[in-house]
Amino acid sequence: MSLDPLLLSALAAAYLLGSISGSLLIGRFRGVDIRTQGSGNAGGTNAFRTQGWAFALGTVLVDIGKGVAAVALVRLAGGGEMAQMAAVLLAALGHVWPLFHGFRGGKGAATLVGGLALLWPTALLPLFAVWLGVLVASGYVGLATVLAGLALPLWALWEGRAPGWPGFALLVAGLLVFTHRGNLQRLRAGTEHRFERVRLFARRPPADV
Repeated sequence: MSLDPLLLSALAAAYLLGSISGSLLIGRFRGVDIRTQGSGNAGGTNAFRTQGWAFALGTVLVDIGKGVAAVALVRLAGGGEMAQMAAVLLAALGHVWPLFHGFRGGKGAATLVGGLALLWPTALLPLFAVWLGVLVASGYVGLATVLAGLALPLWALWEGRAPGWPGFALLVAGLLVFTHRGNLQRLRAGTEHRFERVRLFARRPPADV
């Protein structure tokens, strides 16, 4: 890809867009910092657990939107597929390590989804199917997100994408595994938080006779 000054500026802006944390931005209006509550993460799941669905919805919309905006900006700057892939990753890195919030952010999943929505929309449905299937089977949001990310390289191969796409998909999957490493450790230890309400196959208590 051609790294002209305009494109370089757009890529830098992708990281800066990623650094705008939805939960922390909305939290300023409420006078709360969700990094001091719940799991301490600035993402949508912790926002839902600690502040409720409306706060979480706003968080997710901002975080998805900045992924879309990062790709759109690089596309407007004349960047091709490789540059747009870089924009997705830079926005996600900005979300995880935000310049504006002391480099303490979320896990990047929503921002990656936003970038993929514009760059690779055909991947969204199968990834959502994996995510939802794991979630309703296990109740673990982190596990569902990691497995959906790991399915992305397989989907790239299934679609017969050019060589750069599986590599990009592996980077996305690797980032999600890294940012969810705490969830995986807690899962192994049996201390991971589970959303029992979404489990379809949870054991039900016997009915009173």
